[in-house]
Amino acid sequence: MVALAQLKASWADSAPCPGQSPALTALLSLGQRWEMAPVLPLVLPLQPRIRLAQGLWLLSWLLALGSGLTLLCSGHLLVQLWHVGTFLAPSCPFAALPQVALAASAVALCTGLVGAGASRASLDAAQYPPWRGVLGPLLVASTAGGGGLLVLALGLALALPGSLDVGLEEGLGTALAHYKDTEVPGHCHAKRLLDELQLRHHCCGRHGYKDWFGVQWVSSRYLDPNDQDVVDRIQSNVEGLYLIDGVPFSCCNPHSPRPCLQSQLSDPHAHPLFDPRQPNLNLWAQGCHGVLLGHLQGLASTLGSLLAVTFLLQTLVLLGLRYLQTALEGLGGVIDREGETQGYLFPGGLKDMLKTAWLQGGVAHRPAPEEAPPVEAPPKEGLPEA
Repeated sequence: MVALAQLKASWADSAPCPGQSPALTALLSLGQRWEMAPVLPLVLPLQPRIRLAQGLWLLSWLLALGSGLTLLCSGHLLVQLWHVGTFLAPSCPFAALPQVALAASAVALCTGLVGAGASRASLDAAQYPPWRGVLGPLLVASTAGGGGLLVLALGLALALPGSLDVGLEEGLGTALAHYKDTEVPGHCHAKRLLDELQLRHHCCGRHGYKDWFGVQWVSSRYLDPNDQDVVDRIQSNVEGLYLIDGVPFSCCNPHSPRPCLQSQLSDPHAHPLFDPRQPNLNLWAQGCHGVLLGHLQGLASTLGSLLAVTFLLQTLVLLGLRYLQTALEGLGGVIDREGETQGYLFPGGLKDMLKTAWLQGGVAHRPAPEEAPPVEAPPKEGLPEA
């Protein structure tokens, strides 16, 4: 501020230089007439101030409610991902969405509680003084931290669901390939997890029950090497796999009126009164890829809507708190004092700081007058030797 006053004084006392450009002269003249003014000011008489504080109290509790629902939705999505995370590719970034949303909703919840407390205290001159010293830093932290996290979570909610398709495609393919590896370290739980997935979500295979026809899902431990049919099937496969037209028991639909048919599903004469073209009467019709994709994208869509509502409410609460804070500073913290006061978003000093930097940049680019080169002193003559 001292530098700004000195700059204004120099403008007022100094006359335009003969070599000064007209554009710079007009710019300096405009800077002299540009007085300090707050950014986006709002005049607040007594009754509007009181209504602002009361409305902020209601908005803050709505923000706390919305962020609480967002917190619950984020936690639910995180739990669902914990259950089906085995069937997602390790490179799939979708798991970052609920984690960022949890942090953003927690900050928004704190912002709502702080806003409710501050707006309630502003109505009482005896309760507001403790808030005067902490409300400013809290507003800065909520705007920078909470707002940034909410914007990041919203961006993830819009961008990441598209990566689920590829992530589930790769993850489910790997799970089917390791279904038989019940005694291989690192994959011994693949069979149990995939069976539980198919039973819980009423699905079979990756895109349908025929996906099981292309993988060996029976462990070699349970194959009889002396059985000619087993030997023929293994030898007929290029990769030496034992492939059959059957499915695991977890693909069976318990609501089917007949016993579950798991083998020879492509043979129309193997089972009486069974049509292979109508497997939904006996097996789950949907593949697990489509079921999980719809389930997780539905949760992500709900979370994105809640994040958008939370972002809107937090923006309104932060703007209202800033106007209320600056208005009360002009009244010494007493809201019911008679007279008008002015609330604003930024003080006028911010505008003058930007103006000064702009003008100084313009002056810095003006070419300096040429200076005469310094005159070199003549070299001293050496004294004659004695």
